[in-house]
Amino acid sequence: MPMTPTEPVVEHFAAQVVPRSPAGKPRGLSYVDSLTPELFVPTPARPVRAKLRWLAADTQVMPHSHPWAQVAISTTGVIRLTVNHGTYIVPPSRALWIPPGVEHAVTMVEDADLRTLYFHQPRGRCGPGVPRDQEDAWRQCRVLEVSDLLRALVREMPTAPDGGPATTPAELRREQHLSALVKGELARAAAVKLGVDLPQDKRLRHLCEAVLADPTRHDTLADWAQDTGASPRTVARLFRSELGSTFTQWRQQVILAKAVSLAAGRMPMGQIAAELGYSASAFSAMVRKSVGQPPGRFLGQQDFNESAGGKPVA
Repeated sequence: MPMTPTEPVVEHFAAQVVPRSPAGKPRGLSYVDSLTPELFVPTPARPVRAKLRWLAADTQVMPHSHPWAQVAISTTGVIRLTVNHGTYIVPPSRALWIPPGVEHAVTMVEDADLRTLYFHQPRGRCGPGVPRDQEDAWRQCRVLEVSDLLRALVREMPTAPDGGPATTPAELRREQHLSALVKGELARAAAVKLGVDLPQDKRLRHLCEAVLADPTRHDTLADWAQDTGASPRTVARLFRSELGSTFTQWRQQVILAKAVSLAAGRMPMGQIAAELGYSASAFSAMVRKSVGQPPGRFLGQQDFNESAGGKPVA
């Protein structure tokens, strides 16, 4: 008798609302804990476990870590994941791999169904079942392209926690088949540069967080430096020593991440460019120079128009 996939178990949480932040931070966040990970522990018999949570925009899952690897993906909204050394914007067309033991916080940029996959990692190994000579790339956070197949597989993964009705042999076999396909699709997924490095210096971290919140608020480093208590020369030196780049280069990565977030909301390319302070042609040139791809491909908008004139986005 053919199996009927069970309905996904979705956790809905009431968030603790935090008061609005001081000037310069236009809206506050609501915070929730990383609840019940112990009910989704991956094992050799069940190497991939799936969890589904619906969270409202501006909700943050508090910093936490796991002894297993994790993939964070949303099929309906943009999420932002922050680790000690950087932050990553993850639209529905992408997923984020998080190695075991890496502390991370997840923020909903938009209302999102946050789908989390937990991966069993054999002792000394790391990755979705890749050969040993490919594991180094999986020992760090990676933003990955999500194929249509991978997205469909993630949606089909059972999301029931442990402690409920026992899993039948047929259900277990189906989950194991899905898990093998998920790992195979992840292993072949292309990595995308959507991370923004973050510094350890508190003054520079404060400036970087302000830029992430509103990258177009100021035009010059001198203007941004005013709120740090350090001179523009000192801030420029900190960017080079802590992040290995100039302020302009670093801010460009922020702009690209912001563009991805806007594109996920199906905003036209010309409007994205204007929102970020660029003309359409200047924005296109910046994206091509930065990532070596036309903006339509990088932002997943090949079928969208760059302007009301109806020109396809190359």
